[in-house]
Amino acid sequence: MKVLLDIKENKADFIMELLNSFSYVKTKPLTPYKAQVLEELQEAVENMKLVKEGKLKPRPAKELLDEL
Repeated sequence: MKVLLDIKENKADFIMELLNSFSYVKTKPLTPYKAQVLEELQEAVENMKLVKEGKLKPRPAKELLDEL
C-alpha cells in the first residue's frame, strides 16, 4: 500500500526518522516539482468528477488550448 503524507517542515525529519526505523516501510521524499505536479493532477481529477456529477461547468476545449 502506498500513502502520501503532507508533513509540516519542522516535523519532517522526525517523521522520516520514525518511518525509516520500521524495516517494512520504505520512504521516498518527493521533490517540490513532483509534489506540485501531483497536487495539480489530483485537482484535475477532482474537477473532472465534479463535471461528471454536473456540479461544475466544463470548459470548452478551445479555451483550454488558447491558454496553452
